[in-house]
Amino acid sequence: MPPLTPLTPAPLPEPPERASAAPIVEAEQSETGRALALVDFSPPSVTAGERLIRFAYRLGVPGSMLSTPVGKKARTRLLATVRNTVPGNAAAGTALRAGHFLVHGAKTPIAHVDFAGAARVTPPLERMVHAFAWLADLEACAPREQVAPVAERILAAWVQANPRPPAKPSKSGKGGPAWAIGNTGTRLMNWLVHAPLILSGEKAFRVRMLAHIAETARWLDRQVHHAEDPLGAVAGWCGLVAAGLLLPEGRPRRLYAEAGLMKALGELMGDDGGVLSRSPLAQMEAIALLVRLRNCYQATRRESTEAMEHVVEMLVPPLLALCHGDGSLGSWQGGWAIPAGAVEELVRASGVRTRPLRDVRQWGYQRVSAHKSILQFDTAPPPMPGDARYGCASTLAFEFSHANQRVIVNCGGAASAGGLVPARLDQGLRATAAHSTLTLDDANSTAILINGAIGQGVTAVDVDRKTLETESGSAATRLEASHNGYAQRYTLTHRRILILRDDGSELRGEDMLLPSGRKAKRGKVGFAIRFHLAPEVTVAPTEDGQGAALVLPDGSYWQFRSGAGTVEIEDSLWVDGQGRPQATHQIVIQGLASRGGGTFSWLLKKMA
Repeated sequence: MPPLTPLTPAPLPEPPERASAAPIVEAEQSETGRALALVDFSPPSVTAGERLIRFAYRLGVPGSMLSTPVGKKARTRLLATVRNTVPGNAAAGTALRAGHFLVHGAKTPIAHVDFAGAARVTPPLERMVHAFAWLADLEACAPREQVAPVAERILAAWVQANPRPPAKPSKSGKGGPAWAIGNTGTRLMNWLVHAPLILSGEKAFRVRMLAHIAETARWLDRQVHHAEDPLGAVAGWCGLVAAGLLLPEGRPRRLYAEAGLMKALGELMGDDGGVLSRSPLAQMEAIALLVRLRNCYQATRRESTEAMEHVVEMLVPPLLALCHGDGSLGSWQGGWAIPAGAVEELVRASGVRTRPLRDVRQWGYQRVSAHKSILQFDTAPPPMPGDARYGCASTLAFEFSHANQRVIVNCGGAASAGGLVPARLDQGLRATAAHSTLTLDDANSTAILINGAIGQGVTAVDVDRKTLETESGSAATRLEASHNGYAQRYTLTHRRILILRDDGSELRGEDMLLPSGRKAKRGKVGFAIRFHLAPEVTVAPTEDGQGAALVLPDGSYWQFRSGAGTVEIEDSLWVDGQGRPQATHQIVIQGLASRGGGTFSWLLKKMA
């Protein structure tokens, strides 16, 4: 890599008022991003007789009575073998064969895991163990006959620790995690999808396991309405539909669960296809659940419902909107930089061929693709408390990449805390300061609480998007957004303007603090504008202290200039594609701002 040398300072950013004076070819009206609109999906169309069966099953009439009223009860068995199209992690499967659960780089000996859940472990390991997501990993690492004994040993230990379902499901933080609705529904589906791994051994164990599967499905019939969150509800209903397809006398359960699934999906997502938690991780999990469920339909030679296929088609484009030039995901709402391969495999399994959405207003993200550069901008409030698993105070943060190289990032990775990322960093990674945006007085724009919850703060975001064209013929996209997260404490509104040239070589920014009350307060308050850098970016301050020189992995030079004060380089942290922490740096502009407001301009420009 060439050494960093002082660069000729780029001109300081012009105020957005001058930049926006150019003729506008396309404009969109401001829109308040208060809450996501729910999707109202109707149950699949059925005959009058099937509606009656569904109603009777919902009231508690046994499926065997509705399927064969006068016949002999069918023996518990699986009706088909499912071909799974969502591959697992081969490295995690290899670790299982060696006697360890591998979760985000951290190894936990299988022998040390309390499968009963009395001794709580980190949330990522809990989900891995109790949702049986590791079955796909085992299947991906070696031929079935080599890994089936490993799967059966772990399963036997789990069943011994959890011989019967409890009276009620466990909620997050209450009781054991094994019987949370989300884990139970996902576990039931994984047992059915990967049945050859766990049912190919001794007959006595196979009979016992089939009975346990049937009992789990009956328990879920009664308890699925008590899910811990919308995504948990979708997982529970998916497990029930799978059981209705693959277990004998399952038609009543399938009809009942298909209707419940569509209602749960309507409560999970907005009308542009983004899940209400605003998390790309949850978006991927929802897609994976529905793709595995489609595999179950195909195994029984049935067509999945038209409504469900429509949902899958809706879920994919918003996910692609958060992909950078290298195909990996941006770090938003607890997620990390999930690698391109994992995203591509999931999209391929979905069968959806589409392009990223440019303006995902309901989900709350703006995407600008300018030649080789991609800008992602968070222009919505954090998710509502009932939807958030790892809610982050990231409003008005952005990420920026050029070609296949990230430049400006968010720390990300709160959902991976408990692997190599220490669990104690969970709240810090969800804070405003862990995102590339402005903070006041080191406070979060929205309160960050324990257990993934969020409190008061941003309730409304105004968004405006325009395409600008100057007299010289060059064009740019202008994004303007403001939030009220600091209005109550500091009587200030944060407004951010980002202008990205269409050739992707220049990003101009303006952060403004505007009085939100009728009368401006006296005094000053500390502010900091943070720009977290990708680990591969080499950075050094310029001689005048008003900027920084950046070198990307491809050797290209970029310059950052501040019109708002001295630029400092500080340490930071970024969570990589495997959920592991990486040391990096951040550019920080900080000082004191008047309680009457202030304007802070900056520029990121590629140098010739």
